[in-house]
Amino acid sequence: MTGRKIVQKGKKVKPFTLKDHNGQDFRLSDYAGKKVLLSFHPLAWTAVCAQQMQSLEKNKKSFDKLDTIAVGLSVDSVPCKTAWAKSLRIKNTRLLADFWPHGGVAKSLGIFRADGISERANIIVDEKGRASFVKIYPIRQLPDIKEILDALKA
Repeated sequence: MTGRKIVQKGKKVKPFTLKDHNGQDFRLSDYAGKKVLLSFHPLAWTAVCAQQMQSLEKNKKSFDKLDTIAVGLSVDSVPCKTAWAKSLRIKNTRLLADFWPHGGVAKSLGIFRADGISERANIIVDEKGRASFVKIYPIRQLPDIKEILDALKA
């Protein structure tokens, strides 16, 4: 992780717009006043990434109660995300394509890797657009959803 400046807790997250798996724009700025969980996974169609996104979907009601929008992000393209969401039966969680410019959002947050993918990471953006939680996980480790829910409650 040398040479990268990972977004620090308390720092403003640069606004972005990405397409979701349905081809719709997701603008971070549209969610000012709400918390947004940016759940980065390295690549679609991999087992741990699938479990990570299914965990977001399974916990949708908990996120709603905490006034939080949870989204999954990777460098995959929109058509890839569309097929993957369908295969995983993801209906309520938006999967965002940080495809072009390749990994642009991951780069802006300092979590883009030299091998062309993002780190596995969870970043909570608070109601004022600042990072309130930043954690990078080992690439093969499934993030603990309870840890995220606890951080949102804090």
